[in-house]
Order: sequence, then structure tokens, then C-alpha cells
Amino acid sequence: MLDLCLLGTGGMMPLPYRWLTSLMLRYNGSSLLIDCGEGTQITIREKGWSFRPLDIICITHFHGDHISGLPGILLAMGNSDRTEPLLMIGPKGLERVVQSLRVIAPELPFKIQFIELTEKETHIESHGYHIDAFRVNHKIPCYGYSISIPRAGMFNVEKARANDVPLKYWSRLQKGETIEEDGRFYTPDLVLGQARKGIKVTYTTDTRPTQSIIDNAMHSDLFICEGMYGEKGDINNAVKYKHMTFEEAARLAKAAQVKELWLTHFSPAINRPEIFMVDVRGIFPNAHAGKDRKSLELNFEEEEA
Repeated sequence: MLDLCLLGTGGMMPLPYRWLTSLMLRYNGSSLLIDCGEGTQITIREKGWSFRPLDIICITHFHGDHISGLPGILLAMGNSDRTEPLLMIGPKGLERVVQSLRVIAPELPFKIQFIELTEKETHIESHGYHIDAFRVNHKIPCYGYSISIPRAGMFNVEKARANDVPLKYWSRLQKGETIEEDGRFYTPDLVLGQARKGIKVTYTTDTRPTQSIIDNAMHSDLFICEGMYGEKGDINNAVKYKHMTFEEAARLAKAAQVKELWLTHFSPAINRPEIFMVDVRGIFPNAHAGKDRKSLELNFEEEEA
């Protein structure tokens, strides 16, 4: 099961009724955060989730509404007695930006490891998450993220026997281990059937529509996409400032054949995003205007109620 919460839905600045856009995911005791603008630690507290198991922070880009809350997040993690290393992923220059912000959070009881993104697409695996970072089109370098939880195939007794795998190794191989004995390597594929469908969530903000979004969001269980502008007449501003309209996000969701779309990163001028959703659902019916702390549990297909 993958547990997720859209912590905030605002763009540019926090408002009394809307925190800045950020997403937190929890899987197998480990948490992953995408973006952390001002006030993110407050909405995490309001959700009732913990900072201690936060193992990965992904940053889309270095505008303040997406990273200025980082010092507070780091201090909250330090105050939770965390000592395990934290992995941070983001565009080139990430370490320099983070260390600059750490002037007000200089002492932490854990180390920070950095992965700086320079390619159009990068695949990273950590703490059970399969992370695909992909470049999008904003005024400064910016990345979207697809987070996948793969699922291995079922254990196949006949296959294990046909491959002469000793019974004593069956359980370990089923758990994903590779075992070497007398020069022979036993790998999980010798005892497992075809991989089963996993879980996939794609998140992108601050960008014009790109083919990279369609490609990486393809068949996602949930697609969280910016909707900076709701009015049809706002397309010129969307192009000028390299953001998206609600309807453009809906067309991406349709092209990527996702199961569900949540819009987020609303302009401060949008008080009630729901009023624009009729036209959005005309393009992609399973679309929803995001709300702060909107949450979802995604289960593997066989486990769905």
C-alpha cells in the first residue's frame, strides 16, 4: 500500500486557507516528500504525520514557493531524533542551494546525501521507491517525478523445481535476494512468475505541457499536475510565465491514459477552483480540484477492496 497526501495546493505564496503545493508519500515505514515551500512543516503537523521517517526529499526547482520551507523541515527532522542519512534529489546546484539555506539550520544529527539531476531523465531507487525524474519546461531548470512501487511475480513452485533451486533458498529468493553457492548464482527470477502490476504516481508543477510529462505519466494510478490558471482567457499568461491551464492539464491526463487527475498549484487569484472543473471533466472525466491535505491510499490491484 502507498499512502499519500497533497499537503498544499497553492502557487506563488501561502494563503490563510491554502498552503503551498507539496506532496508526501509513505510506503513500508519510509516517507518521501516532493517540494517544501514555506509552511510545509505546518501542514505536515496538521495532517498528523511524522518527520522522523522522512528518508527522501525531491525538489522540482529552486523557486522559493517550492524550497523555502526546507530549513524548518530539516530542523523538525533533527528534533525528532533522526540520525539516518537523508537523500535529497533535485536539479543541478542542489547541494549549493541547500547548504546556503542551512545557514539557519547548521547543526543536524544526520547527514544529507545529494543527487543532482543533469540529464533529461534519471532513474533512482531508494527505500523501496523507484523514482523517475524528468525534465519539464519552466523558466529555470525544473523536473517532474514519477514514483513507482513495483511488485514481483508470484512464487512458482514448478519453476523453482525446474531450475533446480534448493528448497532452503526459496524463501530468501522470494524476498528478492540473490544467493551464491559453489560458483552458481540463484536469482529471484528462477522462482518467480511474471511481474505483477505495481503502483505509480506522477507529480509535476511549474511547466508548460511537454511530451516528457505524457511519457512519464503514462498509465499512472494518480497524476498530480499544476493548474495555475482556470479561465480560458488565461492561456496567454500560462505561455508567458511557463505554467499550465486546467484544460491543458486535463489533456495531458487524457493523453497519458492515467486513472485519476488531481489539479494543484493554483494561482492566488483562484478562490474556488471547483468552478472550472466542468470543462476539465469534459476532457478528462476523473479529474478533481486538489484540496490541502487531500489524501489517498493506493493498493496493489489484488488487494483492492
